[in-house]
Amino acid sequence: MADSAHHDRDFSSISPSAKALAMLKGVTQIPFAFEAARLMASPEPYVPDYSLRDSTLWGRILHFEERYWSINNLLSSLGAKNTLELSSGFSWRGLDAVLSGYVHYIDTDLPELIETKRHLVEQLAEGRGEIKGKLELLPLNALDENAFAAAVAHFGAGELVIVNEGLLVYLDTGEKRKLCSIIHQQLKQRGGCWITGDIYVKRPEIERNTSDDELKRFFERHNIEQNKFENFEQAEAFFKDEGFVVERKAEVNYEQLTALPYFLESVPPELLAKFRDAGKIRESWQLRLAE
Repeated sequence: MADSAHHDRDFSSISPSAKALAMLKGVTQIPFAFEAARLMASPEPYVPDYSLRDSTLWGRILHFEERYWSINNLLSSLGAKNTLELSSGFSWRGLDAVLSGYVHYIDTDLPELIETKRHLVEQLAEGRGEIKGKLELLPLNALDENAFAAAVAHFGAGELVIVNEGLLVYLDTGEKRKLCSIIHQQLKQRGGCWITGDIYVKRPEIERNTSDDELKRFFERHNIEQNKFENFEQAEAFFKDEGFVVERKAEVNYEQLTALPYFLESVPPELLAKFRDAGKIRESWQLRLAE
């Protein structure tokens, strides 16, 4: 288990990456992605350049686009009424959910980011018609057990679905175990499941192929590669030790992803072959408590 010092850890340096990711996703068909990127870029115009032949850039966009839809793939079959998203960043999954159905969705992240997001949600929701469900935006450190329980207490009766993407790679093993313990406790009380898009496995040779020095520094600063699982088998064993079983693994139709043709047009054949040989670097899993 993580010790109490982890509750005081400063995660604020991650916030700029959330904004950068939102700008990247603006070229995709992810709901509200383009509109949000345009608002964030203001007063400068947001004009995506589809003529760029940068395989690193398009590969990154493809990765995050696939991750988003893989989580939606799992969520769509659940008919969830109570959803808590951890470290949601500038993702608009919650807004899309409450516009589409009578659900209660709670977005959580760092206080400063949530405050910024609150203003953006107001603008993105304008002219969209009736909001059928209930969207809340709450500040939350996901490793704070009491704050986590307080956030869950906002929901009415019914099972709980916990969602995250882009969180576990920032947590070391002790912090991951702490998060698992907190989620296990809540699901034991409420029922439901945990959908995580963060089943990343180590592929250091792939990371070394990037020419983006800023990205390399970001990975090193946050120990991203070290925080990944050794392989998918080790990841499954880790969650089993924490009291979870893998119920489903997401499947995504890559042919429907916006970034795929731009990536294929820009990536050198030898690098594409290297990516294919390396295999998957990430999966999205739906976890339930072991009986």
